[in-house]
Amino acid sequence: MSSQRIKTPCVGLCSTVYGDLVCRGCKRFHHEVVNWNRYGDEEKRAVLSRLEILLTQVMMAKLEVFDASLLRSQLEQRQIRFVPEQSPYCWAYQLIARGSRMINQVEAYGLALLPEFREWPLPDLRDAIDKEFFILSEAHYERYIAPSFLAEALESRV
Repeated sequence: MSSQRIKTPCVGLCSTVYGDLVCRGCKRFHHEVVNWNRYGDEEKRAVLSRLEILLTQVMMAKLEVFDASLLRSQLEQRQIRFVPEQSPYCWAYQLIARGSRMINQVEAYGLALLPEFREWPLPDLRDAIDKEFFILSEAHYERYIAPSFLAEALESRV
């Protein structure tokens, strides 16, 4: 077990304060945003794991990471924040999210866009990835979290 503090995935664009059940910035559920500082390491890791799985799923449908070590060195050289323990597909997201307007050739970063996305401008691809990540997070919330809140509310009435 690492003694390092687990950092929040917050990106400073919280929409839960406006009533969203899923944050449009970090994709956490509203109760996870509110309770993050009360969570233990195991709870925080569970949230981060879910986010990583969903983001990796989205990214793998858009591109291939063919050289993770090149991607990592490019991120480090450009001082783009990433979590080394996460999937290289999450690293690729950080690169595209932070550098979409400056990148001319993704191959120089160890990435290859899948054929159906090769003609897309990177800022448009970044926006599509973010939207799909949000939609998957919302779907996960609706399928697995919302029903338990409803059940708890019903039980408290009895």
